[in-house]
Amino acid sequence: MTFVYVALAVALLVAVVVGVALVVNRRGEPKLPKPRPGVDYAPGVGDDDTTPRDTPRRLVEEAPGPDGVGTAVLDGPSVEEVDLEEIDLEEIDLEEIANLEAPEPAAGRFTRLRRRLARSQSALGRGLLSLLSRDTLDADTWDEIEETLLTADLGVSATTELMDRLRARVLAEAPSSPAEAQALLREELIALVDPTVDRTVHSTRDAEGPAVVLVVGVNGTGKTTTTGKLGRLLVAEDRTVVLGAADTFRAAAAEQLQTWGDRVGAAVVRGPEGGDPAAVAFDAVTIGAEADVDTVVIDTAGRLHTKVGLMDELGKVKRVLERRGPVDEVLLVLDATTGQNGLTQARVFSEVVDVSGIVLTKLDGTAKGGIVVAVQRELGVPVKLVGLGEGPDDLAPFDAAEFVDALLAE
Repeated sequence: MTFVYVALAVALLVAVVVGVALVVNRRGEPKLPKPRPGVDYAPGVGDDDTTPRDTPRRLVEEAPGPDGVGTAVLDGPSVEEVDLEEIDLEEIDLEEIANLEAPEPAAGRFTRLRRRLARSQSALGRGLLSLLSRDTLDADTWDEIEETLLTADLGVSATTELMDRLRARVLAEAPSSPAEAQALLREELIALVDPTVDRTVHSTRDAEGPAVVLVVGVNGTGKTTTTGKLGRLLVAEDRTVVLGAADTFRAAAAEQLQTWGDRVGAAVVRGPEGGDPAAVAFDAVTIGAEADVDTVVIDTAGRLHTKVGLMDELGKVKRVLERRGPVDEVLLVLDATTGQNGLTQARVFSEVVDVSGIVLTKLDGTAKGGIVVAVQRELGVPVKLVGLGEGPDDLAPFDAAEFVDALLAE
């Protein structure tokens, strides 16, 4: 009888040991991002949102060598060490795919939102038209026009240029009706906003890999929301998208981005809270390259432009990404309601990460539409996208003519 008890105890002990081993082994398995239809996503380091990494990845930049070029070394496990052929991708849930949202196409978004923009900007347009339609344009009237433009955050140099051109055209053409005055003003404002610049968000995969879009800005401008909305916009244009949650300092940022991705079927690469944002960004691009997606959009943590350490960290994120390939777009998100104060922020960010385009959020919440012109002149880069509301499809490609028409709407 004693022998039987001993045998049962040994069997029970073996079962417990095997069970624990299986649980530990299961916890170590990578969690895959949810794939879009027809796209296989490889697991990356740090995209497990259930448990922190045992050994968080850390990026170390070595000093430049004789050729003047430094290197970026990732210590800890790497996605490149994973044998992709041995991984069984989780089956696609057809019911879940059927429930994915169909975002509104990019074409026509700005036109649809024009009325909303016109409501907030109408005071500027009506004020200018009222002044230009006066029977006599004396010195006092021109002073009022100048004050109206400056109040709209157009900036001194742009205001001076527009004033000179308006004076010359009014003198030469002598508009005799409000309609003629509006046509004249419309032409000059469109020329000032500059419809000739390339406002395309470069998001198409090339032979070297997916297009990489880095989203940057100060706290509170809506970077994570903008990243999610941009993902929707790209999906609406039939792009396959990976979103990188490189804002590892704000606890809700990764969850927020995951929600955006889930709604349209874009994979989201995440890391541990407080982890190295450059490592998450690197992983996102690596996964995007392995999965043959079109675009990888990287959300970064908000940072004050006056904080040197945080700005240096942002520069590091971009340098690490460039070890894999070029960063196609660096989009700076600015809150349009901050007006001229946003220009100082823009200047510093541009020096650190070479901004290629501006996203103006909350443009429908301000009557200071001149910020569009001011920021373009300050940085020498175009406004490419504008946020005109809180809805999921309220991010639109910027259109110079539509914007001016909204300014001058009755």
